[in-house]
Amino acid sequence: MTDKRDRSAEDIGRRARRIKAARDNPGPSPLRGIGTFGMIGWSIAVPSVGGVFLGLWLDRVAPQGFSWTIALLLGGVVLGGVIAWNWIDREGDGT
Repeated sequence: MTDKRDRSAEDIGRRARRIKAARDNPGPSPLRGIGTFGMIGWSIAVPSVGGVFLGLWLDRVAPQGFSWTIALLLGGVVLGGVIAWNWIDREGDGT
């Protein structure tokens, strides 16, 4: 009878290790991919829109021979791209 109990304890331990491993290392999820797209979109959209608003204000307050709005829109897109790139790089490393 002790042999059967020992096997049950081993089975329980094995199952607990599998559950813990599955919890610690979840597989890829479609929802995680959607969340990644959302994060990338926001990290590009927020600096771009902020650059447009700042550019519109600067065009009224300090007009130049160039358009502040276009310059800061492009700057916001570049900044957002750098933020998104760093975020994706961090997610890929798992840190």
